[in-house]
Amino acid sequence: MSAIQARGLVKTFTDRSGTVEAVRGVDIDVAPGEIFAFLGPNGAGKSTTVRMLTTLTTISGGTATVGGFDVATQADSVRRTIGVALQEAGLDPRQTARELLVLQGRLFGMPRAAVEERADELLRLVELDDVAGRRIKGFSGGMKRRLDLACALVHRPEILFLDEPTTGLDPASRITIWEEVERIRRDGITVFLTTQYLEEADRLCDRLAIIDDGRIVREGTPTALKAELRERLGLPDDPTLDDVFLDATGSTRTRSAGEVREVTT
Repeated sequence: MSAIQARGLVKTFTDRSGTVEAVRGVDIDVAPGEIFAFLGPNGAGKSTTVRMLTTLTTISGGTATVGGFDVATQADSVRRTIGVALQEAGLDPRQTARELLVLQGRLFGMPRAAVEERADELLRLVELDDVAGRRIKGFSGGMKRRLDLACALVHRPEILFLDEPTTGLDPASRITIWEEVERIRRDGITVFLTTQYLEEADRLCDRLAIIDDGRIVREGTPTALKAELRERLGLPDDPTLDDVFLDATGSTRTRSAGEVREVTT
């Protein structure tokens, strides 16, 4: 059974100009224990797809199951199965890191003794145990992202959704998040990762899908996608994932801090 499955997933919005199709018939299969990356430029439909799969927005068409539960009809069961870290960390700056983790666990119904032990474990995992008693308002961006990741793991989810977890981070913080994601996968957690960073997807994911204008335009392992492009175009050298992305979407690429490529349209 797939950890995450979608068939013909559609999301439409209505504004003053009419109906906007944000996601147009997306099919997804993610195996248990896999890191699956969703790649695409801004506005391609990545975050909207994640919001549907995590029950944060309704599905306009198609079906989706997460952890074996129907997203539309078994939303509560889906929420108990998943952890979610979105682009903007929703952290109360007045709390300490430990207070936030304990509160998160209590909201999931965990006994106080168990959640306090879990909070200490996670603070060590994300290397924030030395600032556990510090208020979050004094944290750097990288520290907040790591704490948000810890919050998503408090209740020991089977599936973790990470929506552009390293956007805006400095190179050192970005690498730290990558290491945490790899460690999480070793614990058997399925990871659905959306990203704009091509090196991030190439390093972390088992398989990836490239979405553009609400549709999946390429899917496979990074190695297979690069090999297919080299053979199809008769390239003399191995292409990069950048080349695969450009071939699939026609986007341009620029360099961002820390030698990480960010795709743009």
